Amino acid sequence: MRKFFLTALAGLGAAGALTLAVEPSAAQNASLAMLGQLDRGQWELRFRDGEPSQRICLREGSDLIQLRHRGANCSRLVVENGARQVTVQYTCRGNGYGRTSVRRESATLAQVESQGIAGGRPFQFSAEARRVGACH
Repeated sequence: MRKFFLTALAGLGAAGALTLAVEPSAAQNASLAMLGQLDRGQWELRFRDGEPSQRICLREGSDLIQLRHRGANCSRLVVENGARQVTVQYTCRGNGYGRTSVRRESATLAQVESQGIAGGRPFQFSAEARRVGACH
């Protein structure tokens, strides 16, 4: 009986490992629909640490994910995909990595928090992102 119990536990462990192996892959394919609800256009990032504000042309909401690795081809893992907030962890091979959370307050206002490594140096910021007009 004891041998059967241990075998059953081992089987459950393997099933649990299989479940964990499948979940991240499913998360990577998530649509991040919340980011699609942000209006396209010129957005201003106001950093909470006093860093000068920055303007970006937001072609799609996912442009807010890699602000310190803009244009880099990075692999992404969706950690949270909620109706009002998403969190994405990304790795840019040979160029660092980051983890960004975006919380949508409206179609023209979002809160962004990000941290990671860019250019061999750590970064961390919290910012308000607000649509300010059309892209130029």
